Amino acid sequence: MDVGMGQQEVFTFLKKNRNKWFTSRQIADKLKVSYGSVSVSLMILRQSEQIKFKKNKLRTKTPGRVGKFVYRHK
Repeated sequence: MDVGMGQQEVFTFLKKNRNKWFTSRQIADKLKVSYGSVSVSLMILRQSEQIKFKKNKLRTKTPGRVGKFVYRHK
């Protein structure tokens, strides 16, 4: 995990956009950080029950580009 990237940045992003659902890849793109860093941060935030998550029901034409879950602030 990048030392400079932590769950606080992800949490703050979700809090600022609290009524929207995002995939981990969308969060990484918006924050301009690696997908891996965001994935680890989301896992920690999920385990500490600080964010909501659900299965993503959306599909795109590009295989492998749809996150399995979407996330938002509680």
